[in-house]
Amino acid sequence: MFRVTGILSAASSPAAASFSAVLRLSIVPSLAIASPPHPRWFSTFSRSFLGGRKLQSRIPSPYPIRLSGFSDLKARASASFSSGSNPTREILVQHVLLKEGDSALFAELQKRILDGEDMSDLAAEYSICPSKKDGGLLGWVKLGQMVPEFEEAAFKAELNHVVTCKTQFGWHLLQVLSEREPVKDIQVEELHSKMQDLVFMEEAQLVDVREPDEIAKASLPGFQVFPLRQFESWAPEITSKLNPDKDTFAMCKAGGRSLNVANWLLSQGFKSVYTVAGGIQAYSLKVDPSIPTY
Repeated sequence: MFRVTGILSAASSPAAASFSAVLRLSIVPSLAIASPPHPRWFSTFSRSFLGGRKLQSRIPSPYPIRLSGFSDLKARASASFSSGSNPTREILVQHVLLKEGDSALFAELQKRILDGEDMSDLAAEYSICPSKKDGGLLGWVKLGQMVPEFEEAAFKAELNHVVTCKTQFGWHLLQVLSEREPVKDIQVEELHSKMQDLVFMEEAQLVDVREPDEIAKASLPGFQVFPLRQFESWAPEITSKLNPDKDTFAMCKAGGRSLNVANWLLSQGFKSVYTVAGGIQAYSLKVDPSIPTY
């Protein structure tokens, strides 16, 4: 299980993060999932590696959460990984970067990894990328966020299979640790239809992230309550409270908080996460006017 540390605080700008922190964190579509502990200005090296594109968090959120547990994440990587060019697919990438002239060292490290040494340790010792302090972990990336040569190699790689590529920065040994699909929306009309099915109600995990006073005003049957303001009390045990392999549906008043939590659930290894578009407010307006609005 992941260990969740830190407190909820104001999000830092992705443009203020270092090269490795930007790749490792700001492209993760989660509660803006983490803010780097020591932000630095975006370097020329960073901008070049990203192909001149400025990264922005998909969801600007006031609730960044710092996570640890990289070893657990590697261990939980899905064996069902399949390569492809699905534009919504995201992959978790780790690499070692060496100077172009270090061919002998490059060959040595490649052999050592194939012989079973941990890429994290080798990245920490030999990589010239700032991500070395994180064991070479670049984080979750999707098509269009990396320089073309690196992107082509990464998105064609098999899970946990070490591949090589050359970019303007040097030679890379890289591996893809896991893949995921981003959070999906479910319209309130479709949710209502599904909720008439007893099998769906037994199998699906329905999560309401509103506060207790909001729940008292309006609620839907079958939803478990995980108040966002009480995040620190339930987050460390989330995988014992919910099954990461089951479909999970998150709801709030209008959709913003549930989207943040849904993205965080993905970062914790949940396979299929939906957010209720428009929240309970939309459900009241479009499906059941007897549900109070507030």
